[in-house]
Amino acid sequence: MQLVPPGFEASKFGGDTPYSVMFGPDICGTSTRKTHAIFTYKGDNLLTKRTIRCETDKLSHRYTLIVHPDNTYAVKIDGKTEASGSLLDDWDFLGPKEIKDPEQSKPADWVDDAKIPDPEASKPDGWDNEPAQVPDADAAQPEDWDEEEDGEWEPPMIDNPEYKGEWKAPMIDNPDYVGPWVHPMVANPDYVEDDKVYNVCNPCSHVGFELWQVKAGTAFDDIFVGDDEAELEAFEKETWEVKKAAETKANEAKQAAEAEKAAEAAKKAEEEAAAAADDEDDAEDEEEEEL
Repeated sequence: MQLVPPGFEASKFGGDTPYSVMFGPDICGTSTRKTHAIFTYKGDNLLTKRTIRCETDKLSHRYTLIVHPDNTYAVKIDGKTEASGSLLDDWDFLGPKEIKDPEQSKPADWVDDAKIPDPEASKPDGWDNEPAQVPDADAAQPEDWDEEEDGEWEPPMIDNPEYKGEWKAPMIDNPDYVGPWVHPMVANPDYVEDDKVYNVCNPCSHVGFELWQVKAGTAFDDIFVGDDEAELEAFEKETWEVKKAAETKANEAKQAAEAEKAAEAAKKAEEEAAAAADDEDDAEDEEEEEL
């Protein structure tokens, strides 16, 4: 669902139409299953940093986004809070107050390697004398081996337990180590304080749905946009809660009917299998009598 400011052409409404708020579930295969909460601020579409789940069954669900004048928010699904907190923390409305100083960089001679190979160490004599693999001393030539056809038999190679691998000097503390370099921070010149980021929908004149579906049947109803939570709760009780109760009852009846149908089909299949087994037994008995 999108909350759209005035001034657009309804006949051309689509994915490129500017919006102030985009909110609702996004299900695409098994990889994308989340609730979107996107605000448009100074021309940029800001996605939430949080991953908010969504419902994936075929029943109706109620999605609610509440934004408060103190720049806090709550996302609810079926009345249960799934995400809440600060708009400033969970969206990049204002950007960072500080940034890395663009005039500073790590000195070329800065030493941040805490350990170095010991320059006094040397590879021991005979280190490389052993090969990585050797013939398997326990292997035996197969009895059916034919040298004329198979060639001269050679035992398979196995890892040499005496092989020491590539020699590396042991590591020691670096006497020139000065610690990790920390980039100095400076005030972000693009940072602008704004205590009214919650007021992104000012004004909004329309509610729009821009959909892409591979299966038909999705329905949207009972859309509420307002500034009174008590009025919202009353609206929900009169609409969604009434419909949800009826839908739940109908779904339970449907599931019971499907379970009964499945049980009858299983019973019929069992009876048919038993009858087929009896027919097979009778046929065998008749064949034995003829013999």
